[in-house]
Amino acid sequence: MKQLAKVRNIGISAHIDSGKTTLTERMLFYTGRIHRIQEVKGKDGGATMDFMELEKERGITITSAATNITWNDHEINIIDTPGHVDFTIEVERSLRVLDGAVLVLCAVAGVQSQSITVDRQMKRYRVPRIAFINKMDRMGADPAHVVSDLEEKLGDVTVPLQIPIGAGDLFEGIIDLIRMKRVNFEGNHGEHLKVVEIPDELREEAERARDGMLDTLSLYDDVLMETMLEEGEITEEIMHNAIRTATINRDITPVMLGTAYQNKGVQLLLDAVTRYLPSPLDRIAYASDNHNEGAETAITADPDGPLVAMAFKLAEEPFGQVTYTRIYRGRMQKGQQYVNTRNGRKQRIMRILKIHAESREDIPEATAGDIVGIMGVDCNSGDTICDQGTSLALESIHVMEPVISLSITPGNTNDRDRMSKGLSRFMREDPTFHVRFDEKSEETIISGMGELHLEVYVERLRREYNCALEVGRPKVAYREAPTTESEFNYKHKKQTGGSGQYAHVVGKMIPMSPDADEDYEFESKVVGGRIPTEYIPSVDKGFQMARTKGPLAGFEIVQTKMLLEDGSSHAVDSSDLAFQVCARSAFKEAFLAAKPVLLEPIMKVEVEVPTEFQGQVTGDLSSRRGLVLGSELKPQSCIITAEVPLECMFGYATDVR
Repeated sequence: MKQLAKVRNIGISAHIDSGKTTLTERMLFYTGRIHRIQEVKGKDGGATMDFMELEKERGITITSAATNITWNDHEINIIDTPGHVDFTIEVERSLRVLDGAVLVLCAVAGVQSQSITVDRQMKRYRVPRIAFINKMDRMGADPAHVVSDLEEKLGDVTVPLQIPIGAGDLFEGIIDLIRMKRVNFEGNHGEHLKVVEIPDELREEAERARDGMLDTLSLYDDVLMETMLEEGEITEEIMHNAIRTATINRDITPVMLGTAYQNKGVQLLLDAVTRYLPSPLDRIAYASDNHNEGAETAITADPDGPLVAMAFKLAEEPFGQVTYTRIYRGRMQKGQQYVNTRNGRKQRIMRILKIHAESREDIPEATAGDIVGIMGVDCNSGDTICDQGTSLALESIHVMEPVISLSITPGNTNDRDRMSKGLSRFMREDPTFHVRFDEKSEETIISGMGELHLEVYVERLRREYNCALEVGRPKVAYREAPTTESEFNYKHKKQTGGSGQYAHVVGKMIPMSPDADEDYEFESKVVGGRIPTEYIPSVDKGFQMARTKGPLAGFEIVQTKMLLEDGSSHAVDSSDLAFQVCARSAFKEAFLAAKPVLLEPIMKVEVEVPTEFQGQVTGDLSSRRGLVLGSELKPQSCIITAEVPLECMFGYATDVR
């Protein structure tokens, strides 16, 4: 049996174009998984992990890809995630099931907008990470600035483990502060590491950096602190243990550097992944026990316990649906039946697959700590799969609400069938992609996280399903909300011969805080049976139906609490339908009296432009109703940060160019 202590499940996450996929490609090469390095925008078919046609063409990562490598007797499962905020669900669900991560940062740009989003996701799922400053060979590389960015913008306690020798075109190698040696990368692909003494002119700087590293580490490790106070010998092992413990506890972020494109620093990063990031044994997952009123239960990576696994991603492939699954406890065997705790259905696992980018290898079983693909299971993203007799539900994946919509119309009836087949598949695969049919305009409306997100799905429908589509202009998902408290007292009476309809509701509409967890809340304070108990859910249902389409502009109403205080009913004429109709009219009346407003999505925008265009770009952002928050000057460029309504941002990238 493999040793769980030697397993690492890590994700590579970063802002767009920081070099995640290039870094993963080098990791595959140095560990012998591939024998030829391919570039993201290369002529030879693109990087291994970007295997979709669209990814190769655009030179971007669209879906997270998994692979498995071996380094220093350690098995490492890697998930390479996209950088665009449009595909943020890919990062979200990957981080949900990983034990550690590598946060890649560009040595020139430092912490960028998507780095902040990724940092928030890592903190949400309590994922320890190592920061890797990439692109040290670029002109203007400044690792010290990136480290201060990590501390100021992300609030990290950073511990640089290396300092560079030169930067930009003069970047030669790295000084390792733990071994106090210089490391050079030789050979055609930097595969030969040459460890030599530190040159005299750099020794003083290296000793100063090492003292700073030890001072920070000693705050989190008693053994190191005692050794320093007693002026004893600080061995490499003491330092490795101190860094590992503090990293796993998320007290520090170790910082390493290099350039993946020029093949420098990647092997040292692999060493750090095996040394400092946690194994499945170092992490505890929490689940609610359905057999015990949802009590929180800690799950450790015990291969002999009852199975607990999480399906975190669905992918439709030519030979069937593959469900990417992380096994937290126990073992999963091919041909066995397991239970989906969301719906209680038993399902048999037909195949278990070890995944490397687009290639698949059948295996008979998987154990705790593994990330595998399984076939023969019908489930949703975020479902928990357990042994029969166990009913645990792991904390689900956080899903963001869509902000942008687009209407699509098929060319003919055959295209309509193919389109609906493709859309239903994409909805199952991607929880941030929504589809609805607008009866008024008779159009299919798709909603997602951004222009690129929807553009990719439209392109996939055209290619994978051979659909001729007409695409409308993007529409923004506005919301409506009340701003003041208002009262309602509405009576619904209808007499048309025979039994009529009668319902009466009295209460208040109360605006909720924008930070509230829910968009809508209902509370009943009706006493003495003034409204019979069986009709109270009907009132709630009526309010919810009215909420879907606001009277201002037909958008969903949010931030609303409905308080039902009183009312009356009729022994014969009251019914479920009467109370629903009454509640709908009462809601509309109260909403119009509550000084309603229209809410629109505001995007945080970061524009990097040559310094001479700063004035024009700032003026353009202001003309788009944008609020410029600030600008930061770099040697050759300027970064402008602003908040701009989404409505004014369509096609912005093209306009700036």
